[in-house]
Amino acid sequence: MTPSTHPPDPHGHSHSHGPAAPVSRHLRKVIAAVLVPFATAVVVGLVVLWPGGTPAHERTGVGFDRQTQQGQVVKIEKVDCGAVNAAQVPPTGDTSTPQGREAQRARTGDCEKATVEVKSGKDKGRRFVEVVQPDAPRQFHVKQDVVVAYAPDAPRDLQYSVTDVDRTMPMALLAGIFALAVIVVGRLRGLMALVALVISFAVLTLFILPAILQGSNPLIVAVVGASAIMLIALYLCHGLTARTSVAVLGTLISLLLIGLLGSLFIGWASLTGNTDDNTGLIHGLFPEIDMSGLLLAGVIIGSLGVLDDVTVTQTSAVWELRQADPTMGPRALYRAGIRIGRDHIASVVNTLVLAYAGAALPLLLLFSIAQSSVGTVANSELVAEEIVRTLVGSIGLVASVPVTTALAALVVSADRPEPSGGPAPETAAGAPSGEPSGAPSKGPLGGLRTRGGGGGRRRKK
Repeated sequence: MTPSTHPPDPHGHSHSHGPAAPVSRHLRKVIAAVLVPFATAVVVGLVVLWPGGTPAHERTGVGFDRQTQQGQVVKIEKVDCGAVNAAQVPPTGDTSTPQGREAQRARTGDCEKATVEVKSGKDKGRRFVEVVQPDAPRQFHVKQDVVVAYAPDAPRDLQYSVTDVDRTMPMALLAGIFALAVIVVGRLRGLMALVALVISFAVLTLFILPAILQGSNPLIVAVVGASAIMLIALYLCHGLTARTSVAVLGTLISLLLIGLLGSLFIGWASLTGNTDDNTGLIHGLFPEIDMSGLLLAGVIIGSLGVLDDVTVTQTSAVWELRQADPTMGPRALYRAGIRIGRDHIASVVNTLVLAYAGAALPLLLLFSIAQSSVGTVANSELVAEEIVRTLVGSIGLVASVPVTTALAALVVSADRPEPSGGPAPETAAGAPSGEPSGAPSKGPLGGLRTRGGGGGRRRKK
């Protein structure tokens, strides 16, 4: 009983904790026949739609569309608000309104006069004064880094103003801690995940956003860009394997479902995608952009990250179940995998809904203050957009579990690994070809069995 005459033990310790066994050449060809045309179409889409850069436009000086420079607070003085005209009480003296009361408090309190020095640009070293009211949400301190806006057409004394605080250092430190934690825990796979994250961000900023601004269809751009991100991220993080390919197929089918449902309900609900100052500014600067298409593109891209998690988890679960019990057929694998998927569905859907609710918490609080009914809140376009986004994405997530589980069960069950340097395939009689009929071999549970000419008897371990 030499190693060359016995198949490997499917229940051995190394199989329980090692990577999945490679699939047969025939199955790899079948998977490649599906994925290679898809990957080719994605590459062609990237080449055809590649924008070549963000289109130039004349800055409006509104919102984010302003010239900005770096600055630093160099001096702060306490001054009387009335002396610097920080606020004006209504001409009627009416302080019964919130605006009137706020103006009255601002006039009678102590304001801060911050001297800010420009640290970048052609006016580096230039100083200007910013008056901060006592109840302003943003207060300054000396040596604080800030972002200043530059308005070249304004009078000289009003050309610069503070727009925000410079948060480069805390954000960079937080990103460094995140990267370190991912690498320490995930090791090489964590490093690959970070590389995939950088590439995904590059696809978003270098392809998706400029292509939409150039006037390309937002839905087509989102599908091509999301597919490129999916292929790069999944294969880079999980390897060029059949298991990853099944996850890619499950993700692709789910994305198509999300796109169809999103397109249907965004049109049916008459959602324009133009609901706030930022989207209004985009529409004003680039009126040719389809804002409802942009909303649908956001739904697809926003769902991609969670879809990857679900499909990879389900595929890995089915593969591990198969290795744990190679006798399981596709139906048994599907039933076992879907039981795992149900727990995943409950947690992921709850996470997605809470994520959107948390992002819209100020808006929901405003509706609560106004004592609006649930129907009124849900019917407003601003909230209806988030509802459609959440529900369409959740439907895609839910559908990805049975779809991916079924694909994985069928693929892993159809696999017939080809022997290399081991026993030849079994004959119809059950004995490997070329093996003596009386030679002992391992049974399905690792025990020894002996085959005779017309039958076999099992020897106890």
